[in-house]
Amino acid sequence: MNATTMECLTDWMRRQRWYGGKGQIPQLRRIGAWELPSDEDGVVLRTLLVLDESGVQPLLYQVPITIRPTIPRGWGHHFIGKVSDTEFVFDGPHDPAYGRALLRLIASGGSATDAGVTATGTATGFLLPVDGAEITSKVLSGEQSNTSLVFDVGSGEDSRQIICKIFRMLHHGENPDVVLQTAISSAGSPHVPASAGYVTGEWDDPGRPTGRASGHLAFAQEFMPGVEDAWRVALQAASAGEDFSDRAFALGEATAAVHETLAEALPTREPSLGDIVKMASLWHQRLAVALSEVPELKGHRDAIEAIYDAAQHDASWPRLQRIHGDYHLGQVLSVPHRGWVLLDFEGEPLRPMHERDQPDVPLRDVAGMLRSFDYVAGSVAMSASDETTARATSWAGNAREAFLDGYIARSGDDVRAHRLLLDAFEIDKAVYEAVYEKRNRPDWLPIPVTAIARLAARGLAQTPS
Repeated sequence: MNATTMECLTDWMRRQRWYGGKGQIPQLRRIGAWELPSDEDGVVLRTLLVLDESGVQPLLYQVPITIRPTIPRGWGHHFIGKVSDTEFVFDGPHDPAYGRALLRLIASGGSATDAGVTATGTATGFLLPVDGAEITSKVLSGEQSNTSLVFDVGSGEDSRQIICKIFRMLHHGENPDVVLQTAISSAGSPHVPASAGYVTGEWDDPGRPTGRASGHLAFAQEFMPGVEDAWRVALQAASAGEDFSDRAFALGEATAAVHETLAEALPTREPSLGDIVKMASLWHQRLAVALSEVPELKGHRDAIEAIYDAAQHDASWPRLQRIHGDYHLGQVLSVPHRGWVLLDFEGEPLRPMHERDQPDVPLRDVAGMLRSFDYVAGSVAMSASDETTARATSWAGNAREAFLDGYIARSGDDVRAHRLLLDAFEIDKAVYEAVYEKRNRPDWLPIPVTAIARLAARGLAQTPS
């Protein structure tokens, strides 16, 4: 018996890593679709926008599918379902015809539509010589929330590789990953992959004043194969007892350079009293949640709250600007002959999109990287001797200070002069980490708890009595 496309998707989506309603049966409603021209006869390339209403908050997903008259040999893993005797549905990104069509849409700046959705490609500064070129693609494994295609365009010495991220969960508003990386790349910075282009979409949304919503659907940029992320590089150095100061200094410089580029390319503003009160309020809210779940923090409550209150009234709040927003060593690549390259500017995944696209405090990124160095040392020390633990702790301290030195050298902004505010952001991040570890990895809980104790003691010594 044949099933409808939506019936096939209901069973298939719940098994995908990017599906957000874990443990639930999707309740799907199609709200629109757009279609790409296929270079293969009899192959339909359609992207569905489906609303999952099974949770408390409905979630909108982008689901590219291809419809073929037969099942090609070896395609069983990409098969979604059979809707008629001549219509077999497959996961679109795994179909080479879909990949070629998507890349051509971006390179040409063309538009595609079908039922209530319009998708428009935009090419940026990174040249895409796709006309007449051989194009092959493969899905990048291991991604959690999106799906990325790696393209080989051309052949021989003229070939180049491009990665295109297909956003699975859609929101109204511009995606920070696209906006920020495109702005940095357009400024000629070597510290992000060169932007190739993107796809924007419009779809029906009765909840919007105009009845239509819009947002980014896909983002293509330079691909860097065979490189390691900074987490792995730092972990290897810490495990071997290798000094990381020079590389941490360079990472601080790269971070400051990216912040500088963003401040030049996108709007900045002085923080208002409302901005400051809102951020401090969020610190206290997250602390309240953590205290109810992590008893190990209760002894530090008074010190943390005193630091938060003092930081709120600190007169040295810097200008607000666009930042990375979820910055840690795993978001940075070590690229030979190029240095540190930053990735994934989407911001904190749990924050709504309308918050992630607002100016923020650059110290939030600085604090995030400081926490990441602590995590390197903590992971090395988990099953090590006391001597190794002491060495890893010293390693992290040196890396943290070198990172700050590099940031100050490049920016000219002495972030240590904002120490109380920086500590508040770092404690806030560690409080979030403590809740996460308590829920998911209890063995890792000492890493953020130890950091909170250290920061609370130092911060309390700096606050007025």
